Amino acid sequence: MSSDPVLQNYHLLPSVRGDLLVRLGRGEEAKLEFERAAELTQNIAERAFLLRRAEELADSGVSGPALGAAAEEFLARDELNAATIRSYGQTLRRLRLAVGDQLPLAALTAEQVARVFETAWGAAAAKTWNRHRSAIRSFCAWACLDDLAADLDRRAETRSRALPIGSAQLYEIWNRPGIPLRERALWRLLHESGAAVKAVLSLNVEDLDLDDRRARAAGTWVSWRSGTAGLLPELVAGRSRGPLFLTDRKPGPSRTPRDGDRCPETCRSRLSYERAEYLFKRATAALDPTGDGYTLRQLKPLA
Repeated sequence: MSSDPVLQNYHLLPSVRGDLLVRLGRGEEAKLEFERAAELTQNIAERAFLLRRAEELADSGVSGPALGAAAEEFLARDELNAATIRSYGQTLRRLRLAVGDQLPLAALTAEQVARVFETAWGAAAAKTWNRHRSAIRSFCAWACLDDLAADLDRRAETRSRALPIGSAQLYEIWNRPGIPLRERALWRLLHESGAAVKAVLSLNVEDLDLDDRRARAAGTWVSWRSGTAGLLPELVAGRSRGPLFLTDRKPGPSRTPRDGDRCPETCRSRLSYERAEYLFKRATAALDPTGDGYTLRQLKPLA
């Protein structure tokens, strides 16, 4: 294609080659391609952009770790929990697909990050935009880079307080057939205790005082009434330690949970907030006037 006379003076051809060479980590070659593209274009704005790309590669020296390897190392840190790894991984995966795993970190620019954000999340909700922005800032701080999200303004989030589920809908939830024991116990406990979802999901079997109908979680007491009291003994039967609410299956070898989040008797891990929320929304979609399903927070009764 490059030998075609029609394309000999077509500036987009060396520009595209330059982008591909950057992704392959061949910065010096990419710099020459951008400079050639700048010479060929007749558009002043395009020429300035292409020369800026070439200067960025020259200034960076295109040395040091590549984006893909750095992202993997960043996500492999022990202090990150599974939810954070998933969230950060989504952001970095989109960035890596856009600019290439082989791009040296020193060559990554705020302009490239801004283009990725506008393409991927320009129309996203403020909460989603801010989550990805926070992930990029955390990655930059860890990698000792300039804040590449500095030009991305944080969007204002508006949160409307969801009303508690009405008594008629609660009756339907409590009496719906086919609901697994784990879900029935979790939903009852959230409603009767009024405690935060994360606090309830953090409960361990050894935290429970079944006689006094209470448990210690996250520095506070969680108490319950007869509805929960009738379900917990069956839920904890045969278990003396480990998370109260467990996943359905044992985790795969690549997703081994921390010891504190694994049941020593069953080897299953603690139920995550995301999974518990999904199951509740799916089970209550037919009862919710919006059709989306209720959230676990809506089980908390009015004060």
